[in-house]
Amino acid sequence: MATTTTVTTPKGDPERPNGAEVDEEDDLSPIEEVRLTVANTDDPTLPVWTFRMWFLGLLSCALLSFLNQFFAYRTEPLIITQITVQVAVLPIGHFMAAVLPTTKFRVPGFGSKEFSFNPGPFNMKEHVLITIFANAGSAFGSGSPYAVGIVNIIKAFYGRSISFLAAWLLIITTQVLGYGWAGLLRKYVVEPGHMWWPSTLVQVSLFRALHEKDNDDHRLSRAKFFFIALVCSFSWYVIPGYLFSTLSTISWVCWIFSKSVTAQQIGSGMRGLGLGSFTLDWTVVASFLFSPLISPFFAIANVFVGYALIVWVVIPIAYWGFNVYGANRFPIFSSHLFTNQGQIYNISAIVNNQFEINLEDYQKQGRIHLSVFFALTYGFGFATIASTITHVACFYGREIMERYRASSQRKEDIHTKLMKKYEDIPSWWFYLLLVLSFVVSLVLCIFLNNQVQMPWWGLLFAAALAFGFTLPISIITATTNQTPGLNIITEYVFGLIYPGRPIANVCFKTYGYISMAQAVSFLSDFKLGHYMKIPPRSMFLVQFIGTMLAGTINIGVAWWLLNSVKNICHDELLPEGSPWTCPGDRVFFDASVIWGLVGPKRIFGSLGNYSAMNWFFLAGGLGPVLVWLLHKAFPKQSWIPLINLPVLLGATGMMPPATALNYNAWVIVGTIFNFFVFRYRKQWWQRYNYVLSAALDAGVAFMAVLLYFSLGLENKSLDWWGTQGEHCPLAKCPTAKGIAVDGCPVRR
Repeated sequence: MATTTTVTTPKGDPERPNGAEVDEEDDLSPIEEVRLTVANTDDPTLPVWTFRMWFLGLLSCALLSFLNQFFAYRTEPLIITQITVQVAVLPIGHFMAAVLPTTKFRVPGFGSKEFSFNPGPFNMKEHVLITIFANAGSAFGSGSPYAVGIVNIIKAFYGRSISFLAAWLLIITTQVLGYGWAGLLRKYVVEPGHMWWPSTLVQVSLFRALHEKDNDDHRLSRAKFFFIALVCSFSWYVIPGYLFSTLSTISWVCWIFSKSVTAQQIGSGMRGLGLGSFTLDWTVVASFLFSPLISPFFAIANVFVGYALIVWVVIPIAYWGFNVYGANRFPIFSSHLFTNQGQIYNISAIVNNQFEINLEDYQKQGRIHLSVFFALTYGFGFATIASTITHVACFYGREIMERYRASSQRKEDIHTKLMKKYEDIPSWWFYLLLVLSFVVSLVLCIFLNNQVQMPWWGLLFAAALAFGFTLPISIITATTNQTPGLNIITEYVFGLIYPGRPIANVCFKTYGYISMAQAVSFLSDFKLGHYMKIPPRSMFLVQFIGTMLAGTINIGVAWWLLNSVKNICHDELLPEGSPWTCPGDRVFFDASVIWGLVGPKRIFGSLGNYSAMNWFFLAGGLGPVLVWLLHKAFPKQSWIPLINLPVLLGATGMMPPATALNYNAWVIVGTIFNFFVFRYRKQWWQRYNYVLSAALDAGVAFMAVLLYFSLGLENKSLDWWGTQGEHCPLAKCPTAKGIAVDGCPVRR
């Protein structure tokens, strides 16, 4: 029997001043977490299409794109997330609401409709749109568009050229292609209440916390705390960022054992296992893994267990115990490619004038060898992909099918009913966007093929692959918060089909992987807008315009740095301590060589050294099945379901380019705030934790940019012991006897 409940927002609520009423008839969200987090009310009269939203949205998008692209080339790339924008724009929005004129005026062509620069208090819906605007250009929060990596490796690593137009088209099309079909899937993964997208609830919680009326006069307000923390972060970063850069990478084991290769391999946080290494630099803490303050402790604990097992157990056994693949002929931790004798592989020598592999020169130089860590990274990557599929199938398969069947019945929950008040997006918007982006991509592949190498049929294959995976991966993400990636699969498959062409491979990977990732990110943002009751058309335009603006700024910053920083990305040619080492692009370049130029058959196949890595696919796929069977056999053992193999096996998925130092710092800081502070000072954590994270990110970002423009461009630097890096020079050396590597002692 249906029951009727009337929910009335309180009079005087600054977010819903009209006290909007909503009738519910057995239509509350079916997900308890959503019922506890998301408001079941809405005020459709709140203005969202305001001058404040446009000004702060465009400014935040431009600033975030510039800073994230700028930091992407540095040894410790700082990724400034939307959490920072979410917190930072709040006081600015309130300030604008206090000082902007409230005068109303009319605009020709809009009839009698009146506009104002200040339509009232800064509201939550404007805040949501600004945050989505700022984050529109990053693929799943990665900071910089994936396709910029293609431009970087062409210009910096291969020493070839690509036109600005081709680079811009490549970035824009890979970023927006997935939007076209994602919009058509909203009715399956956004509107149904069973598709709840757990990660969006963090954003909803923070928005509501930031907009609650702060009546506690005895405690520091969030805005004042943010400002104080930002000033402290800004001021402190001048020390590790310029005056005493060794504080960024403190590896005391290397200082004690200054002549021991093995000790430095164990103690180095940048080139070794990182035992005892730590940092006093926030950029190191938040690099690669994002701010640990916004990661729940259970995730931190899972990552630490997997990291510790792989780095401190598996790698030492493989390197010193069994000398796997002649491991001790190479550094223990490196993303470089080597010859059989431990020398850096000369990639340019095996690339011909057509930008393809020269097999004769390849055979002269010999097979490519990897450090044991890099090789096992691929193996664990294979296992992670397979285990994610079987883990989700075993532990969430029934739940996903039930929720998908429930979504197909189209029973509307309270949030979908409230969204019916707003004009929906016409389907032809998405069809037009899909056709235009696909046609432009075809033009790029056909008429600029000499720059991107990928044939037109490769684009068709990549788009079909991405489209086919978008719905199932969206369902998995929406119900389990796990998002399987297609990067390794795409480069592996295309490397087998179309070997010998490195840029074609990375282009296929980007179109196949990132268009799917962007589609899932697009749908995730729509779910956030769904929960926050944002008009769909506003959501679409903000995401599209933000992506176009961000992509243009990203390629502009990349073009500027690639043409102005001498020897950028070449750590062996840069001065000691130079930050422009491009760790992410180094790995991207190596992937283009492994999967594209040389091809998987000559690395992981019958013609390569690492064919045994393919067994990781089987092991990873069987692992969750065994855990599930163990759980069924012993259902009373509550610890068994906590064994999450995709998390454990994928814990070191960011290594390289991330290092042991990054993981050490991330785990320690995350444990302090999200275990000890959360448990013993919960009110402080609830009030200030996210604010502190945003302030730390913003402070170091502004100081780093200031240092670069005031000192870096003039090549003004300090040269003393405290600015000479980690002081672990022997960590990059092999330990095998008789192997001579530049800068390393010869073992007899």
